[in-house]
Amino acid sequence: METVIRKAQDPITAEEYEVELPAHEVVRKAILELNYPPDGIRVIDATHELSEKFLLSDKQKNAKRKRGERYLDVFRYDIVAPAFKYLLNKEKLKQPSGRGKPYVLPKKILPSRGECIEENYQNIRRELAIDLLLRIKDNSAAFFEDLVIDLLVAMGYGGSREDAQAVGRSGDGGIDGIINEDRLGLDVIYVQAKRWQDGNVGEPDIARFAGALAARGANKGIFITTSDFTRAAKAYDAAGFKIILINGSQLAQYMIDHNVGVSVEKTYEIKRVDSDYFAEDTE
Repeated sequence: METVIRKAQDPITAEEYEVELPAHEVVRKAILELNYPPDGIRVIDATHELSEKFLLSDKQKNAKRKRGERYLDVFRYDIVAPAFKYLLNKEKLKQPSGRGKPYVLPKKILPSRGECIEENYQNIRRELAIDLLLRIKDNSAAFFEDLVIDLLVAMGYGGSREDAQAVGRSGDGGIDGIINEDRLGLDVIYVQAKRWQDGNVGEPDIARFAGALAARGANKGIFITTSDFTRAAKAYDAAGFKIILINGSQLAQYMIDHNVGVSVEKTYEIKRVDSDYFAEDTE
């Protein structure tokens, strides 16, 4: 436990000495974990509870310092009371009856119905994305190349599935797919697809892909992987080439958004009160 050293003074002999006490941050955390009665807790009661929680010795409990003509408890006035004031200023505690009165914990603001639904929806998406990547890795590299083409077509490239090609199985110079950038086929995009179980795609892989593009006189490509890209790969400057990098996380989200490899299980309608219906015409 983190501690601090405080000076104390014997009220009888006036002898000064040092006492080791729990640090401010430790005490603040413990204060927020106290059991608060409905009407709040006073500093003096909290001091007693914290003394027991931290197993303070009699010397630590009874340590005092002189302020004016009075001797004040060091733990209560130098450690606990400032911790309460700090938490009050940070709005982690409230003092509804005013200064010097008991402290209470602020009421927790429950999330709205819409926020709960949104949070659950995002959790479902995250779990679905993980499941999709596991399924992809369980299938063959050829399956992954076809999946990538299906996804790009669903995203609006190439016009139709028949217009796109998965060519990686023929070992075509590091190119796994060819797809039209638009429905008219005015420009072509080349695709590299890496179905990797472990490890990230590095800079040399991007450089080889750029070389494959150059060999075809192309300057646009999409590199998709089920894993991720190293920092060097992301920073690679393929001068004269436009190469888009899509990692496994982005891939799964695109599949969910464009309904590739997923199907709708249930649809819920979220309804609200129709205020117009309840507006009476009083004229």
